[in-house]
Amino acid sequence: MNKRIFSCLIFISTFLSAQQPVQIAFLSDVHFQDLYGSFSDHDFKGIMNPKTEKPTIMRTMDSQLHSTRIFNENYFAFLKALDDIAAKGIKIVAMPGDFSDDGQAYNLRGLHRILEQYHQKYGINFYLTTGNHDPVGPLLNDSGKDDFLGQNGKPFGIYSRENIGKSIDKIITKDIAESGYLEILNELKDFGFYPKKEDLFWSTPFDHGTFKNYTYKKGLETAEYSKRMYEVAEGFSVPDLSYVVEPVKDVWVVAIDGNTYIPKNINENPNNASNYKGASIGYNNVLTNKQHLIQWVRKLADEAKKNKKTLIAFTHYPMIDFNDGATNEIKNLLGEKKWQLERVPQEEVAKVFAEAGLQIHFAGHMHSNDTGIRKFGENVLVNVQVPSLAAYLPAYKILTIQSPDRMEVQTEVVNEVPRFDELFPLYEKEFDALQHDTTRILWNKDILKTKSYHDFMLFHLKELVRLRMIPDDWPKEFIQKGSKLNGEDLLLLIQNNDQLKEKGIRSETFKKWSFDDLLLDLYKFQAADELAKRDIPKERLEQYQILVKLYQENDPKENLFIKQLQSVFKILSLLSHGDPADHFEIDLKRKEIIKL
Repeated sequence: MNKRIFSCLIFISTFLSAQQPVQIAFLSDVHFQDLYGSFSDHDFKGIMNPKTEKPTIMRTMDSQLHSTRIFNENYFAFLKALDDIAAKGIKIVAMPGDFSDDGQAYNLRGLHRILEQYHQKYGINFYLTTGNHDPVGPLLNDSGKDDFLGQNGKPFGIYSRENIGKSIDKIITKDIAESGYLEILNELKDFGFYPKKEDLFWSTPFDHGTFKNYTYKKGLETAEYSKRMYEVAEGFSVPDLSYVVEPVKDVWVVAIDGNTYIPKNINENPNNASNYKGASIGYNNVLTNKQHLIQWVRKLADEAKKNKKTLIAFTHYPMIDFNDGATNEIKNLLGEKKWQLERVPQEEVAKVFAEAGLQIHFAGHMHSNDTGIRKFGENVLVNVQVPSLAAYLPAYKILTIQSPDRMEVQTEVVNEVPRFDELFPLYEKEFDALQHDTTRILWNKDILKTKSYHDFMLFHLKELVRLRMIPDDWPKEFIQKGSKLNGEDLLLLIQNNDQLKEKGIRSETFKKWSFDDLLLDLYKFQAADELAKRDIPKERLEQYQILVKLYQENDPKENLFIKQLQSVFKILSLLSHGDPADHFEIDLKRKEIIKL
């Protein structure tokens, strides 16, 4: 079948499906790394896996367990999610950034190949927007990683040029450099960044035309890289790959490029790739250095209203605080620079975009499941946080547009993933090699006994909390004191046996869990919101409610440790009682989120 006929058939089927409620799947923070890719300038194909007899380009388990994302098994989870979406008959997939892991050429090629396969086989149209890992900076930059797994079980380096990185054992390939915007646009233009013939409308913030006078030819002209530049600081022009597309009649999907790459030194050459700060702070920098996006959203919202279009936006970065009201408590307990608090958007972000007319926004970046709503007079904004497939709890979201005022959001958890344990024999080799390195804390080999992708990702979170979060985020003395306690000890710190007897509370039933379990459960709620309850025993959840109440009523006076525990239980309570984040309806008329 030739391409033109295929495109016509896709267009007809998409048009007909528009008579039904429109569905969009949101797949965020895939962090795709091509395990079975290749380099254009080097014959290295990876290390041989005895289980599959296939060469594999992979990172070490040690590096995954110190990172907020995994690098390897998410490859299989991505394919599983796409198979699920195809089986459900969904034809529109939006990817809110970090679709790659640092935008290397070999990963972008692998991603392109997979997206094209699913487009050709199932007629799925993909719409991407950029995250802080794609690109890492606005321009192509030499880079590499020290933590690829070698055949001997030890890490080795892959770098884009000599004299960068720490590994003596290494290979050099230009395909590991961090791509800039131009390289990403050239490789992935077919996935939203350029218009398709069958799109009913497509435009950028720099296009001054209107919906009424749109043509495909005009769309192609405005899509050119040179026409998508703005001045982020005086004398520093960088690209903005934002766009709006109408893939089916009357639905406008707005892909906002929320990356704001600000120069570190304004006296430097604008072409110096290493002179730009990372974009991970998100929308707070949009307010100061990328204000044209706000005007553009206002223009789109007005035009959508005029032409009776439903506007759905997605970006990599959240527009609403994702900590369910716990941010100040976390700040007081841990300090301003802990728990990724620098990524929390100011309240002004939600206000500005709500007043610009935006109502529905999907985001990623935080690898968490959450929903937030803000009302400003007549304006309302709902921010839906899409979890990552590369972190606990691995999931994606499906939006069903029932009407312009009523929408349903469903969270699809990816529990079972074929081949998720394909690389385990190679990790065995890594673990054996690591045992001779006395300078490192060993990761827990029991992760290789997990029987499902869900359990593997829960184990990843557990190790991440042990190896990184607790040492980095928490006061050392607090952890030393707490780690000796169990649930009963925490209860008896604030109530004596007589008081507990009076309340009908049996303290010995609290003995089953430890202080470490409490901290892990806190991170489960941060990542999975209400879905964390499936991974915490029911009895323990009930005991947490008792402790929350008792610690709230208790006056710690000058006891710092009790004060800190009081904060922990308050944060736990707030994180576990946010807006619905599993299956819910958004009613824009009533300005409400309703749990389904």
